[in-house]
Amino acid sequence: MMEDNAAMNEEAAGAARRGRTGRAERGGAAARRAARSTGGPGQQLTYIRRKLPNYEVLDEEGLSLIEANADTVLEEIGIEFRGDAEALKLWRDAGADVEGERVRFPKGLCRALLKTAPPVFAQHARNPARSVQIGGDATVFAPVYGPPFVRDLDGNRRYATVEDFQNFVKLAYMAPSIHHSGGTVCEPVDVPVNKRHLDMVYAHMRFSDKPFMGSVTAPERAEDTVAMAKILFGEDFVEQNTVIISLINANSPMVFDETMLGAAKVYARHNQATIITPFILAGAMSPVTVAGTLTQVLAEVLAGAAFTQLVRPGAPVVFGTFASSISMQSGAPTFGTPEPSLVSYGAAQLARRLGLPFRTGGSLTASKVSDAQAAYESANTLNSTMLAGTNFVLHAAGWLEGGLVSSYEKFMMDIDQLGMQQSFSAGVDLSDNGQAMDAIREVGPGSHYLGCAHTQANFQTAFYRSSIADNNSFEQWLAEGEKTAHQRANQLARSWLDSYEAPPIDEGADEALKDFIARRKGSMPDAFA
Repeated sequence: MMEDNAAMNEEAAGAARRGRTGRAERGGAAARRAARSTGGPGQQLTYIRRKLPNYEVLDEEGLSLIEANADTVLEEIGIEFRGDAEALKLWRDAGADVEGERVRFPKGLCRALLKTAPPVFAQHARNPARSVQIGGDATVFAPVYGPPFVRDLDGNRRYATVEDFQNFVKLAYMAPSIHHSGGTVCEPVDVPVNKRHLDMVYAHMRFSDKPFMGSVTAPERAEDTVAMAKILFGEDFVEQNTVIISLINANSPMVFDETMLGAAKVYARHNQATIITPFILAGAMSPVTVAGTLTQVLAEVLAGAAFTQLVRPGAPVVFGTFASSISMQSGAPTFGTPEPSLVSYGAAQLARRLGLPFRTGGSLTASKVSDAQAAYESANTLNSTMLAGTNFVLHAAGWLEGGLVSSYEKFMMDIDQLGMQQSFSAGVDLSDNGQAMDAIREVGPGSHYLGCAHTQANFQTAFYRSSIADNNSFEQWLAEGEKTAHQRANQLARSWLDSYEAPPIDEGADEALKDFIARRKGSMPDAFA
């Protein structure tokens, strides 16, 4: 939103003051260097309230066709719910046809169950000013999720540590255009597998005051997440409000496994949100066509989302999709290509017709470094994510190497682009100030706007100012060290981490969280598998 970007455009003030000559004052380059060296993150932005229409690729005939095909998949082929007898019993009691672990659904059953799911809900943060809306015209940006490796600030590709995890939480907390702390921003492999979720959830709670995601790698880890949330927020508040959102992946094609089902049950029972997301690499885990992929995505989401309503009617649930394509020559995943964008657009339309919030996209790339490939692929993915009308954007910043790597520099580059998207989503200002008729009258033919009253009044908020891009003259670029965008991002990440200050937290809650973690860790031996 333009009014939230007041801190971004101090350089425009200099441009306005210089107006009549159009030449930089002596010392301007030094001022810019000083501004960059401070590395201040700027004013925090609230979640986006989009004022742009959604881009739609399917007409009524196309949507109805895919919905009918998905109903056929559910009724004739079915979805497997593996390793969870309780889930099978819930479906059987609801009127589904259960044969072994295969569940077939009478037409309309899943849609009828989803009538209790809220179309919009709030996820509360421990700082109420950071709470977000999920659904409707809102868009929430959350960081990268899941990589076991990092590309660190010294240029090394290595396994992630808990220190890296904490650093990414800190950067997300400081980033103005990141509205959400996310979940597994990287996988800290230096902590035992069965205990690391405690450190990760605590990092989100202690080093940030934004909303966060829960652990889903085992039902008991989901229970730990809920227990920690109750320490932080209070038991009654958690049971009556949503403070956790968690990613539940379908094991595509058409399978939900015991781990995901167990975590989904825990969160739904406690009124916490789940994002039911088919994980699709088209050509391997779905058909090679857009329509075929959309059919499978819809069937999987209908089954998974409806299941949460069997567990607890009214539990918040999000229609998710992660759709990529593969190279038909190598089998490797590809990103930023046209077909996944069409899937995102179509899935968003299907989600709106179901009345569910929608998640997809991010800043995705297969590139190994933050190069031109990474920029193009990420921009293509992010643009379609925004135009689709996505409500919750996972992997919005830091994703590299097909999701294997969390990159510090790319995180900084991505959040700069997210700030641009936030400004773009505000749409066209048609207020009296936006119309600028007083400026047009004042300037008249043949003059310029640099010194007019309207420009002076708006110079701080008129245009987005990138924290990464260099728009100076060649001579200024030389004088400032010929830095690339990658180098500027590295410098910015270092300065942010150096200047980080933790948000305040209730000392009693913090001590209780530490005690809970110590007791839980002490109750089980280390396990690294």
